This record gives sequence, C-alpha cells and structure tokens, in this order.
Amino acid sequence: MSTYSYQSLYNFALSVFEKMGCPTEEAETATKTLLSADLRGVDSHGVARLSGYVRLWEKGRINATPNIKVTYETPSTAVVDGDAGLGLVVAPYAMKVAMEKAKVAGTGWVAVRNSNHYGIAGYHAMQALKEDMIGMSMTNASPLVAPTFSKERLLGTNPIAVAIPADKEPPYVGDFATTTAANGKLEILQRKGEDAPNGWIQNKEGEPTNNAYGVKEGGALRPLGGDRTNGSHKGYILGSMVDIFSAVLSGANYGPWAPPFVSFMDPAKDPVGEGLGHFFGAMRVDAFRPADEFKAHMDKWIQRFRNSEPVDSSTPVQIPGDQERYFEAERTNNGIPLLTPVVNDLKAVGEKFGVELKG
Repeated sequence: MSTYSYQSLYNFALSVFEKMGCPTEEAETATKTLLSADLRGVDSHGVARLSGYVRLWEKGRINATPNIKVTYETPSTAVVDGDAGLGLVVAPYAMKVAMEKAKVAGTGWVAVRNSNHYGIAGYHAMQALKEDMIGMSMTNASPLVAPTFSKERLLGTNPIAVAIPADKEPPYVGDFATTTAANGKLEILQRKGEDAPNGWIQNKEGEPTNNAYGVKEGGALRPLGGDRTNGSHKGYILGSMVDIFSAVLSGANYGPWAPPFVSFMDPAKDPVGEGLGHFFGAMRVDAFRPADEFKAHMDKWIQRFRNSEPVDSSTPVQIPGDQERYFEAERTNNGIPLLTPVVNDLKAVGEKFGVELKG
C-alpha cells in the first residue's frame, strides 16, 4: 500500500488523458470526475479504472474529441449524444443540461446515449446541490448481473444516486449499486487475494460462490439482496429500471447489449443502440416549496436520523453521504492510499505515455 497526494494523482491522470488526445478542458473535467471517487473512498471507481479507459481508447471505443450535443429536447427534457466520448466528460455535460432545464421549467430530465463508463454516480448528482436543486444520476453498465432465478448475465451493476441539499447540515447523498456489490469491489478482492462475501456472486451454474474470480469464470454478480429469500427480486427491479431509463429511453444499448468496461468481455456483435446510456434529473427545490423551509426541515430530518439510538454505542447511526465525507476530509489532508497492484498498473500506463507517477 502506497499513499499519493490528490495533486500528484491529478497531475498524472490529467497528463494521461491529454496524451490520449483529450483537449485540456475536457481532460481536466475527466480527471476531476475520476478522482472524486478516490477522494470519497470509492476506490473501485477512481484511478484504479484509468488503465481501463486507456484500453477502450486503444480499441477505438472511446473518442477523445467527441462532439457532444443535444439531439432532441423539450422545455424540461433532452436527449444527449455523447459521440462515444469519455463518460467522465459526457455525464457532466448532460447534468449541466438537466440543471439548465430545471432553472426554466422547475425540473430537468436528460437521457444520454453513445457514452462510456462515467465514474461514480454520486459525483454527477451532487452537481445540482450548488444550485439548491435535488440531483439524480443513474447509468447502465457492463452486463455482469444475473436476474433473480437466471444463469445469464443480462444487467449491469446499474447505480442510482440522489443528492439533496440541506441548510446547516451537510447534504444527503445516497449513491449505491443495484447489486449486492459493484464489480470494482470484486477487483479489489482479487488484488488482495481474498474471497467474496456470501451473496455477491453465483457460478456459471447459478449456485452461490465465494470465489472472487467467479464472474470472470462464467458466473455472475447477483442483484441487491443476493437471493430471492433476501429480496434479490427487488434489486433486480431496481437494476432493470435503471437500464430502461438510461438506455431504452435514450437509444443506447441495453441489457446484455450494453458495451462492457471489463477487459474479459467483448461488445455484442448485434448492438441494439449506441454506446452506453445514462439518465440525469435536476429538481429545483423552490419548484415545490420555499428552499429555506425545505432545507430547514432537511436539517431536522438529518439530525433526527443521525441521533437515533444505535444498536451499538460504538457505531453511531449515519445518513447517506457521511462515510464519503469522512474519507474526503481525511484523504484531502493525508493523501489517497493505493494498493500495490493499482500502483503497478498506473506505472505501466505512465510508461506507455511517458508520464511519471510521482509520490
């Protein structure tokens, strides 16, 4: 395990994106979006994914200079075509469109097609907070998840994020995969040489397994809940809703046709749409009630939940976003820890582009 400052990782990732051909402004956007995951403790979606973006670029699946544009719109809705650009760039563009729509119509809803992996869902939803808006963000992803009762991999981990402003309290930020665990967490276990917890994976026969390589060996991730008895049908429903909003609605590839980010899978030979899909929402709080009243009540809501009696006094009750805020403060001050395999991976990327990873 090694620790690197945010600025060091920022400079490195920025240089890599520029070497890929991204204009400086878009490279900066991509870098900020990517590193927001490392700062917030979502290690599975930060610089550990950088080599994956490079790999997709080398295969011609990422356009470093996309012409991102709105292809259809109404006063409160839009469809954005990402032109096969980095999702780390396409998504902030689309979220901005949603926010601009909300300023005019009260709410804004944007579906995206022809994009790629967009980092952590929470980062995009949080962009709405600065405008006293509620933000929503979701995306479909590599088809690694078997629906309840199925052996086939038909869905992605398909995250959902909602960011809600408060007044004196920090905002509510819920950001979660619709599977028991995201695939990136499996990759972390593989790097550590550890088994997967119960309920995360099934083997190619559909039986539960703790083998962290189970998905690579033909198995699948399981929906949130793990199995039918523990509510996996609900995780399946959530994941399928994300797939439909993100891809069927936008004209992107959906279900098993979603283009994979993982290296052990190839894109479907018979695509049903264009690229990967996302969905964003922005809602002006004052479209429902005065913003100051709402935020005062959000403070009260947050305080009541956080002060509820814990099962164990050593583990206080949190609200969504508390843990990520802790990581962000700690890592901003003390640096971002990276596993040795991730460091080696980054150094290999650096050698490819002539960029040095400095400690």
